Formats: sequence, structure tokens, C-alpha cells
Amino acid sequence: MHPPLPFSARAARILREKVGMAPGHVAYGMRASYGMSHITPDHITAWERGLAVPGAHELTALAGALWCAPRDLMGAPRTLREHRIARGIAPEDVARATGIPLHDYLAMEEHSRWTGGRRESALLGAALELPPRALLSITGGEEELARLLTEAVSTRWQAHIREIANLVSLDKKELKSTLRAMHDEYQTLMAATLSRAGGVDAAENGKRYLDEIVHHFWTRFEGG
Repeated sequence: MHPPLPFSARAARILREKVGMAPGHVAYGMRASYGMSHITPDHITAWERGLAVPGAHELTALAGALWCAPRDLMGAPRTLREHRIARGIAPEDVARATGIPLHDYLAMEEHSRWTGGRRESALLGAALELPPRALLSITGGEEELARLLTEAVSTRWQAHIREIANLVSLDKKELKSTLRAMHDEYQTLMAATLSRAGGVDAAENGKRYLDEIVHHFWTRFEGG
């Protein structure tokens, strides 16, 4: 059973009010255009108050009734399934785009575990228009990224830029300033451990930096 979708109750209310519809109008639109015969105005009100969350098909129909994209009604997608729903794309279309049999793709969604290779991952990113960070999270590459980043800041970052660029599907030129800055940050923390004033606190800061190194990477890279 899938966890509830990251639904934004506030966005649902604002979008409904923006198009000048009452809850009853939205419910009627979902019933008439999307076959959601069970939907009543009470469903719309409950979703907008955060008392309930629509299912995947209900959210898609709600988006259609409000003339918006499913992602406009969602918080940040976390899983493969949620990213697909946010884009309003059918599983069949993603399977076709990636060249993966539909039953295999649905199993990946069910278990939240992507098993496609590098080529299929690139095709998935294109099909769902995923930014590098989201694609890496979905395809399970964060552990490998953490390993490569740890080596990069601990030794010579230049020696690891090609592997990191390939893993996150970015051009090497885009990564140079980020890796250089992270290397300098970590080396500064390590240098502090050698001073009398640094000691245990500096060592703890260095360990914490490595524990959060993937977060540091994306924050610095996306921040420009």
C-alpha cells in the first residue's frame, strides 16, 4: 500500500478560489468529466482543510477540474510514483519511454526501488523532467555520491570530478567551483583540529560535514 501523497490543502483551496468555483462545482466536475461518482462537496472541503488526502486518481481528477497540473496540488514529490503523478504521466508512458516492461516498472513503483541501468535512468529523467537531485534520489545514487564527495574533499577533488559528473548527469565545468569550495571548506575544518583552539569540537565539525556532505553539495550547487 502506498503512503499518502504529499497533498497541499492550501494550494487546493487557493486554486479553487482563483477559478471562482465552489466545492460543489469542483465535485460535479470530477464526477462528470472523470467518472468520480463517489465525490461530493464534503470531499473537497475535507481535502482543503487537511482532514483527508485524495488518492492518486482523485488528485489527477481534482487537478483537471481546477484546470491545473497535479504537481500544483502537491508538496515536494519524494518517490518515483509521486514524481510521475506530479507530472500527470501514466505508468504506461514512462515504461514506454524508458524501454522497461510495464510490469517491471510498476514493481519499481510499488517497492520504491529503481533497478534500471544508467541509460534507463537518463531516459527516466527526461520523461519526468527531473532535476539532477531528484533523479539521483530516485535512482538510489546518493550513497555513491556521498562516497565520491568524501574522497574529493579529503584528497584531490580534481581526480573525482569525472565520476561525480557522470553520476549526477552534469557537465564537469558546472561542478568545478562547487567541488573546489567544498574541498576548501573541509580542509579548513581539518586544519582547525591541529590547532590548540580547535581540538574535539573541530573534529566533530569535520565528521558532521562528511555526514551531511550530499546536502552540502546540492545546497552549494543549486545556490550557484
